[in-house]
Amino acid sequence: MLEAVFCLPLFAGLIAFLLPVKLGRGVLVVGALLHLQLTLLAWLSDFPPLLPGYFSTAPAGILVLLVTSFIFVFIAPYSIFYMREQEMQSEPIFIGSMLLFLGTMSMAALAEHPIVFWIAIEATTLVSAPLIFVNRSKKALEATWKYVLICSVGIALALLGFFFITLSMDRAGIDVPLTFSSLNTAAKHLDPLWLKIGFIFVIIGFGTKMGLAPMHTWLPDAHSEAPSPASALLSGALLNCAFLGIFKVHTLMVLAGLGDFSGSLLIGFGLFSILVAGIFILKQPDYKRMLAYSSIENMGVIAFGVGIGGMALYGAMLHLIHHSLLKSSLFLSAGNLLLGFGSKIVAQCGGMTRLLPRTFVSFFAGFLGISGLPPFGVFVSELLILIGAFKAGHPVAGGLFIASLALVVAGFARIVTSMSFGPSRQEILVPEQTLRIVSPFALLLTSAVLCVWMPEPLHQIIINTIAVIGGTIHG
Repeated sequence: MLEAVFCLPLFAGLIAFLLPVKLGRGVLVVGALLHLQLTLLAWLSDFPPLLPGYFSTAPAGILVLLVTSFIFVFIAPYSIFYMREQEMQSEPIFIGSMLLFLGTMSMAALAEHPIVFWIAIEATTLVSAPLIFVNRSKKALEATWKYVLICSVGIALALLGFFFITLSMDRAGIDVPLTFSSLNTAAKHLDPLWLKIGFIFVIIGFGTKMGLAPMHTWLPDAHSEAPSPASALLSGALLNCAFLGIFKVHTLMVLAGLGDFSGSLLIGFGLFSILVAGIFILKQPDYKRMLAYSSIENMGVIAFGVGIGGMALYGAMLHLIHHSLLKSSLFLSAGNLLLGFGSKIVAQCGGMTRLLPRTFVSFFAGFLGISGLPPFGVFVSELLILIGAFKAGHPVAGGLFIASLALVVAGFARIVTSMSFGPSRQEILVPEQTLRIVSPFALLLTSAVLCVWMPEPLHQIIINTIAVIGGTIHG
């Protein structure tokens, strides 16, 4: 049954809390591999849900699930070798929470009922909070409370948005099951006023969890304090799940003839997020916070592309995939930097080329990729979004998009150059290990391969995701 995709990691996570550390590590890796296998079965074969009114294999959800499961397969083994070097407190809690986190995100990706989706997103907050607090420092405690409080308030607003959407059904006298597919079928008959109000609450609510500015304030602290494998999962997977809620309701808006309204909001929030990220990156002294602001920027790019529609919508879905691959790789490389230098402060991490040469290659390549340079996929996705913006008659927005991206790249380049070629210390604390290098390079390689060749089933699921609201690869 389809529900096994999220039941397996949830069960494994609960078991991992009770197991000795060595067995728990095995459960983490085996759970990741089995989850990927179940995800592929859900994608490529007939894998019907036990509860069809609550879960489904909708294309957008399967795309997010694929990305989440794929990056988790590389994050899981990296976590084991990272934990050995870090001497992490409460390792069973970390392993169990990682698996529970995977399970709740999978549940969100497969949710067909709005309230089930909301429950899953709220659950991601609760099970991932221990990952941020695992080091038990004062800063980690502050970041955890900030994460739980801000995201919970945001998600509560999203729930209110779903209630307003339900009210739009009631006011229009529509009697259909409360599922995303049924709502899409009845979209043209829904009350437009309450639908608009519902979307405003949804974009603010789930935009908080997605990291759209100005609702982003939890994200830099949480990513900075969480262990690097958890940061990779927070940025590479969780933000996509929150975006999925916005995308599903935007799809409803487009089908109801209100796409201009929701699209304009997405364009506005997207541009503002890129600009805010660029401003904060310029003088950022902490490289993990820099990567967090880069995530805010990239979520803004996705929102902007979805708001534009057409070719830009295809670019936004490509961007979702490649951002997850590249940002996960960057956070894993950042974990190697933290082990080697013992600091997150940029000024204390010079001479990467000499002291950590293989980490330098993965970190610098990740910087090039996330900055939109070939041979990585962000180059293609941002180009499609930009072309789509001009073709859709948004030249001013397109110009602001370019300028904001240039600001981000300038700040990113200054920091990475300083860390790579700046003054260095004489030695490092923990030497590079091949087993901690493999995962970041594998994720980078995947992005590079997908830039030049995309499997037809993956291309088709992107097309199926965007076709319902007019997205296209062709101009």
